[in-house]
Formats: sequence, C-alpha cells, structure tokens
Amino acid sequence: MDGATTVIAPVLILLGPPGAGKGTQARMLEEKFGLVQLSTGDLLREAVAQGTEAGKAAKAVMEAGELVSDQIVIDILRDRLAQSDCQRGVILDGFPRTTVQAQALDKLLEESGQKIDAAISLDVDDAAMVTRISGRYTCAGCGEGYHDTFKQPATAGTCDKCQGTDFKRRADDNAETVASRLEAYHAQTAPLIDYYAKAGALSRIDAMGAIDSIAADLAAIVKTATA
Repeated sequence: MDGATTVIAPVLILLGPPGAGKGTQARMLEEKFGLVQLSTGDLLREAVAQGTEAGKAAKAVMEAGELVSDQIVIDILRDRLAQSDCQRGVILDGFPRTTVQAQALDKLLEESGQKIDAAISLDVDDAAMVTRISGRYTCAGCGEGYHDTFKQPATAGTCDKCQGTDFKRRADDNAETVASRLEAYHAQTAPLIDYYAKAGALSRIDAMGAIDSIAADLAAIVKTATA
C-alpha cells in the first residue's frame, strides 16, 4: 500500500417540479463547486450520438416509439460516471423519478463505493407555480420574456426591447397543463422524497424566493455534503 487516499466523488440529486428552477440552480452549482450536471435527456442524446452500446440500445427503443427502460438509463449513467470529469462530483437532474429507479441508482453507485450525498428538494407552492408558469409569454421578435402579472411591457402590446408587437406563449404554458404536470410530479416524487428522508440524505429548500437566495441555501447544503 502506498498510503494514497481514494477520493470518492460526491453525488447530488436535485428534485423539483417543472418550473422550480432545477436547471438554473444546477448550472450555478456547476460553476461554484466544479460539479458536472447530468440531465437524463442530455445523457440519452449523447449516448445515441456517440454510438455506445447503451446508446445503440436506447436508439432502437426510441425509434420503435417506446420508452427507454430504467436499465438502459442506468447503463448510460454508468458509462458517463466513469468519465474523468465526473471525478469532481455530479448533480443528477431528472433521474431518479421513482423509488425503483432510486434503488437501481444506489446499486450502481455501490459499484464504485459511492452513494447519494444529498437529495435536495426544491419545494414550491402549487398555486403560485400555476400562476408563475401559465402567465409567461415572450416577444416573437427578440425573445424578451414577460408575464401577465409580474412583468408586462411598459407600453401595452409593445416589446420594451425591440418595439415588436407580436407575442407568443408556449402551448403547454396554460393553467390546466401546469396543474396536471404538478399533480403528476407530486404523485411520482412523494415516495422518492420519503425514500431519501429515510436514508438520511434529504434536504428541502423553499424554491419560491429569489434565485440568489435559493442558490445560497443550496450552496450551504452542497458545501456540507461535499466536505
């Protein structure tokens, strides 16, 4: 033995419904702590593009119009975690979504002596989230963002930035769709939050505040988890 100490890369999970700000916060954590954000969608696309064995399996399933299995996602994640940049630590965004996936992830991490160091739930107020998301719209010309309640153009019907008069909304940014997505999220994630709470890895943050305030709360948790 040469006395060298093996550094185990930390693994963090961000939990939260669509619109809670997971992507924004994950990018800020990347910059602050040198962690690597791993989004399930991005991982699948990269694996397919690179033609890995798991990527080929995923491509065949997707081309058949079927859902990619948990095992294929785990295989893709195993390949990605083995890459050198992940030795600094990773933030998982979008996986796991169920307790079955969480259990599979635990087994994968055990292979390399790793574990979930922190599962951080970005908690939101459902009614406020429906208002926040369903009120969003953008200038069709320059993409400047507006909101029915929180940020309207200084001159009604005219973009502050480019003076355009055409605006658009995402088709799924309506109250009914947002409420449905939140309901589905809570149905899936309630057991997952309980799972990580029992494992002693869960932290919760009020994600309805200012971005910088949420980032500060997250940073404090991450600092402790990666120490």
